[in-house]
Amino acid sequence: MDVKQSLLNLSAAKLRKATALKERIEALHTELQNLIIEAVPKPLGNVMRKRRAMSAAARARMREAAKARWAKIRSGKKS
Repeated sequence: MDVKQSLLNLSAAKLRKATALKERIEALHTELQNLIIEAVPKPLGNVMRKRRAMSAAARARMREAAKARWAKIRSGKKS
């Protein structure tokens, strides 16, 4: 028998009972979703870290130190 046809043949009392049951299922589904949402930890906010600012003088010192390290490595290869 077709589902639509069987729904048309239901009495008013059975339709009301089916409607109440469907509403209860939807309420339980909503309650379950709320429980799941509560169980999942939420992010603590924006996790992006602020980059540390480096002065031009500090960058220059790092650049000179790197150049000195590479010069030392290159001089070792020639010898």
